[in-house]
Amino acid sequence: MNFYFFRIQKEKKSINKRKKILFFFLSFCLVFPLKADEGMWVPLLLKRNQMDMQAKGCKLTAEDIYQVNGSSLKDAVVIFGGGCTGEVVSDQGLLLTNHHCGYGQIQSHSSLEHDYLTNGFWAASLAEELPCNGLSVTFLVRMEEVTTEVLQNLSETLSEAVRADSIKIRIKRIESRAVEGTHYQGRVVPFYYGNQYYLFVNEVFEDVRFVGAPPSNIGKFGGDTDNWVWPRHTGDFSVFRIYADSNNEPAPYNSKNQPYHPKKFLKIDLKGVEENDFTFVFGYPGRTQEYLSSYGIKQIVEVENPIRIEARTQRLDIIKKAMNTSALQRIQYAAKAASIANGWKKWIGETKGVERLEAVNRKEEYEKKFQQWTQSPSGLPYQGILTALKQSYHSLEPYNVMNVIFQEHVNAPEIVGFAYGFKKLCQVSEGLDTTICVEAQVEQMKKRTEAFYKNYDPNIDREIFEKLAFMTSSGNMVQVIDFEGINMEKQLDNFYKKSLFSQKEKLLKFLSQYEKGDYKKIEKDMLYKYSQLVYSQYFAQTRPMLALYQRRIDSLQRLYMKGQMEMVQEVKSLNSHLLADTNIPVFYPDANFTLRVSYGKVAGFSPSDAQHYNYYTTLNGIMQKENPEIYDYVVEDKLKTLYLNKDYGRYANQKGEMPVGFIATNHTTGGNSGSPVLNAEGNLIGLNFDRNWEGTMSDIIYDPDLCRNISLDIRYCLFIIDKFAGAHRLIEEMSLVE
Repeated sequence: MNFYFFRIQKEKKSINKRKKILFFFLSFCLVFPLKADEGMWVPLLLKRNQMDMQAKGCKLTAEDIYQVNGSSLKDAVVIFGGGCTGEVVSDQGLLLTNHHCGYGQIQSHSSLEHDYLTNGFWAASLAEELPCNGLSVTFLVRMEEVTTEVLQNLSETLSEAVRADSIKIRIKRIESRAVEGTHYQGRVVPFYYGNQYYLFVNEVFEDVRFVGAPPSNIGKFGGDTDNWVWPRHTGDFSVFRIYADSNNEPAPYNSKNQPYHPKKFLKIDLKGVEENDFTFVFGYPGRTQEYLSSYGIKQIVEVENPIRIEARTQRLDIIKKAMNTSALQRIQYAAKAASIANGWKKWIGETKGVERLEAVNRKEEYEKKFQQWTQSPSGLPYQGILTALKQSYHSLEPYNVMNVIFQEHVNAPEIVGFAYGFKKLCQVSEGLDTTICVEAQVEQMKKRTEAFYKNYDPNIDREIFEKLAFMTSSGNMVQVIDFEGINMEKQLDNFYKKSLFSQKEKLLKFLSQYEKGDYKKIEKDMLYKYSQLVYSQYFAQTRPMLALYQRRIDSLQRLYMKGQMEMVQEVKSLNSHLLADTNIPVFYPDANFTLRVSYGKVAGFSPSDAQHYNYYTTLNGIMQKENPEIYDYVVEDKLKTLYLNKDYGRYANQKGEMPVGFIATNHTTGGNSGSPVLNAEGNLIGLNFDRNWEGTMSDIIYDPDLCRNISLDIRYCLFIIDKFAGAHRLIEEMSLVE
């Protein structure tokens, strides 16, 4: 819960009863003051922030950023794939996002013969742009609040299950009606833990093609070592293009499709940034939990994070050792290692940040104030909420532990989940599932097998199994799962050498000759039996109880959130009568992968005593970090030549330096990767791609002194495209402002 600090002007008259109430709220507000630049704001409601944004330097109106009846900046921003943001930068549908967002597609097109991960890729023409199977981008057409229709006349006496079912029915009706007769897709999303609901109408394009990306020594320079770290020198970008049919509408891939003509594309500003410049990030932040109770925070940092961190440490050690000794394994496991390491390092920083800010203690102080408020007439409906939350989190904990163990230990060996995936084939063959014919399911499993083994090494997986399918306790190996009373270590040869799933060729041959009765051979396979056992135990014992207590917590959190919001309204009401010099903001909703605006200023920071970080980095820093012995710090020869010749073209700053990255106080999180960073005029100045490690706790609690979003300077992106790659045709498409 967050508020601005506000002062009470001295009054000559004695303090009456209403003022005593206000003094209570003053002490309450000091627990969590909302400070500059915190917040992820809903574009539809941005008029509430317009004055504040303009006071900080923004030259746009709320309608310049979001409107329905005319083009606005929202029409140049997309969901890229399933978890990143991208932006359109030409009238030919050219799209920029992060290198790590496009990483899976870059990897899927790579092989030992065409190693685009290592060497980069640049299509010389439209004809050479590569189709990306399964990749889509999503534009927001419009959004509207539908809270009343979703929640109207829902009785407070309804059980949570009945309430949830009623809401689902209403949401489905709203979504269907909103897109009837169109090619759009509708999605209703809860805000404030289900106290509000918004409808999002989207347009989804399925023909997206890979245009270009720098070598990984640029796109991932610094690798996992520099991940979540400032200063940063990563050229984290990749280039794609959206294609449409002859009517400029979404269509599946077709060689006759043409580049999409967007309603809006971003102009690119070459002037760069200076300290204290206004900036804003427009994108799709994934998930934050700013309004959790102290019990929820404890569960994350004291229960979940330690298990996850330890398990991923061991997993990464195994994978990185293999990647450092084999070019093929480096290609196979590059995306996997990056994904595993991303969460691992974030959780470490998050835990440290929460502890440094004493977030649990601060939440507990806040909760005492909330409890006091529940003694007032307006707060009476919320008495007992925090006590119930505490009890529910206590009941949840053992199941939460087992859930994390299953995710990070039991399910870490990839072959376990792969073998479990053959359950549907067995069910179809036995006649237990009639939704698909046997032949069609066999074909699906053939495709799944080809995809699985493309990026899989059994030796790596076996070592992970040996480390993580067991838990270490006092130096002794303790099995997580009792597999028919057999020592699991003795079963590994059966799993990785004798199993039907141990070799790609063996499995494909089996599938090519598959007959309906062959499901019995699958069911007798020891690895398959093990996968069924661990998954069935998880689904039967852990998941139901986890869901039970999580639903209970969600219900209580919804009421707790509602209470907090009503408490704020009471403060604002009192203030409107008694004070003129107060600025208590509206709550900003937690991130939920819907379009948001975060704004702030370019600024360095001081992480510790006598240490200060500048707000931008340059190519000089890349050369200072160069180490040919470490893969993550290898510098491309051509980049070194450009550096030595100071051949930066129009992309250098006023000092003649080649800028690489910059930081600002914009509040971001996962999902904001690839988001456009815009200046006061709404021109593109960077691509958001990370946060600083000292600020990773911002998903739970925001610290304006330390929380920074890290962005790729758009000038470095263009420099690499133009001077390094020679992809001049792409530069010519863009609209550059100098």
